[in-house]
Amino acid sequence: MNGSIDNGSIEEVIHVDRWVQMIMRKAGPLLCAGILAIYSGNAVADDPTPVEAALQAPVQTPAVTAYQIQHYLMKRIPKAKLPSTAAEWREEQRTLRTHILNDIIYHGWPREWVEAPTRFEQVGVIDTGFGYRLRKFRYEIVPGFFSTAILYEPEKLDAPAPGILNVIGHEHMGHAAEYEQKRCINFAKRGMYALSLSWMGFGELAQPENDHDETARLDLAGTSAVGLFYLSMRRGLDYLASLKTVDAKRLGVTGLSGGGWQTTLLSALDERVAVSVEVAGFGSQESNLIRPGDTNEVEESATDLTANEDYPFLVAMRAPRPTLLVHNGEDDCCFRAELVKPYIYEQIKPFFKLMGDESALAWHENRDPGTHNYQLDNREQAYAFFTRNFGLPLTPNEIPSDGEIRAPEELAAGLPAGELTIAGQARKLAGDIVRAEAPSAASERAAWVKSQKEQLASVLHFKKVSVDHAWRMANTKHLGLQTLAYRFDFSNELSASAIWLAATSTSPYAPATIVLNDGGYKASGKTVTERVDRGEQVLALDTVLNGAMMPQEDDPAAWAMMLTADGDRPLGIEVGQLLAAAEWLRSTTGQRHLRMETQGIRSQMVALVAAAIEPDMFNVVVSIDAMDSLSFLMEGPLLFRTAPELFCQDLYKYFDVDRLEAIAAPTKIERRRKITGVSAK
Repeated sequence: MNGSIDNGSIEEVIHVDRWVQMIMRKAGPLLCAGILAIYSGNAVADDPTPVEAALQAPVQTPAVTAYQIQHYLMKRIPKAKLPSTAAEWREEQRTLRTHILNDIIYHGWPREWVEAPTRFEQVGVIDTGFGYRLRKFRYEIVPGFFSTAILYEPEKLDAPAPGILNVIGHEHMGHAAEYEQKRCINFAKRGMYALSLSWMGFGELAQPENDHDETARLDLAGTSAVGLFYLSMRRGLDYLASLKTVDAKRLGVTGLSGGGWQTTLLSALDERVAVSVEVAGFGSQESNLIRPGDTNEVEESATDLTANEDYPFLVAMRAPRPTLLVHNGEDDCCFRAELVKPYIYEQIKPFFKLMGDESALAWHENRDPGTHNYQLDNREQAYAFFTRNFGLPLTPNEIPSDGEIRAPEELAAGLPAGELTIAGQARKLAGDIVRAEAPSAASERAAWVKSQKEQLASVLHFKKVSVDHAWRMANTKHLGLQTLAYRFDFSNELSASAIWLAATSTSPYAPATIVLNDGGYKASGKTVTERVDRGEQVLALDTVLNGAMMPQEDDPAAWAMMLTADGDRPLGIEVGQLLAAAEWLRSTTGQRHLRMETQGIRSQMVALVAAAIEPDMFNVVVSIDAMDSLSFLMEGPLLFRTAPELFCQDLYKYFDVDRLEAIAAPTKIERRRKITGVSAK
């Protein structure tokens, strides 16, 4: 047929039309669409089927999702309360340091590694002829993982001198960056030792598997990702403090951007840091929630780091040690001065006043050039602050050193052959994981399953939620298909969206399937159509951070990291939403057990963990494009930002796919079209 019937009677037209209607009544929506396309003569390969068209229905905009997450986190921001006495704050400082270091920074790291002596190996010396020399080092952060450093050493000193740790940020040239060299040269010419550290992913450590996102694999394996960064900079401070020619009571730290973040963290947690100058390195949770891109880094939004204390707490922990915060007026990267000052400076000054020296907390807003920089104005602020507080002659003006800048190859210290990368370190730690076997005896099995569920809930920081309201947002009834678009508002004030679909002839009490897809429900047309054509009702669901519930177009990672830093686990939140939506569907359909079908490894894990926590919810979970083991996240090319919830701290340490399936019994788990060597997007 071609859209018209030539040379035929009206009776023929009616006969054909009745034939089509009869077929459509017996066919599912996908077949109906095909018949109609042929009958009308308008068949186009790319035209969406009725199911596919229904799954494109807008339910909630990214801006609303972003607002909900902001509101959810904003209510939980810890506030730094000013104690009544200095003695109270000193005690709280000690408590905070112990908690942050032991429970967060060093989480999972072997104590013998944390407490290992500093190992700096000198590999070269450069005599400059300008009153200082350069010593090149490589040093071990943890066994098998090395970094490099340059020591700018003043000549002709009569007594131990101050030492300043210089930590770089996201600087392609590493410590060969011009502003880094000029600053260190000037410190040395002023009679201070300046140790410049390399940073993972940059300069000499710019290997592909040293990207900072790779540290998420450390979290998954049961160690703290931020711990590796902290140990790297702490080793540098350890080395400076060990030098007999350095006055261990006059140690300082400074750095720009990621170096400013390192400065803030180290100088708060290590009481040896007498003077601190941070440049454009951090904000508060309040400022970060408005601009998630400011803190879009694994290390800065580290697991649990701001769960009980916000970044301004770290500044307060410095009191009364001299601390200069430098931020740029029109920063083109992050942490603009006017936008962070009320949180990190103004609300913290009373802590320094309480501790006896309000002037010890200083602020400088850079306006020349005002962008993201540690250029001349900011450097001269640092020179003045360090020399004044170290009891040296006040010399703010920079000593010219343009002709003393060296090329990266001159400063290179070289790394040992076979050195581990971040990803390699994570794989090594994962390879050492040993999990106790499940008991075979039936008498012991129930207790084991119960303990495993409790452990899983603990790892996920799982909190049960319920559907407070199921908003009907839109509907269709067309070509034998009926649909309802829902927004589920949960008891924790977050939301999910879903499309319910069924043939118009389907009973409201028919079997029900929930569909999850890594591409969002918009990509689940084939799966949904198959279930609808079987006479089932289907709920195609997008949980927060997935599909239609992305807070921005294509990157859930910044929001996932903020949730993780605040003490949540995105995987636990998604599992809670799935179970709540499933309970709602069960109550509305009268079905005791539901069927689950997923596509992609993100959806696979959400469904599998949900089944492990509540095995009575589903009778079968079918996972397409599924992984056999979480080791895929260690060995495969899947990137953290593609699936941020899967890199959940301690998840692989205690669980794997087979163990989760065992806990989920009697739910039947089917893995189809398994993936092994490629990442699922």
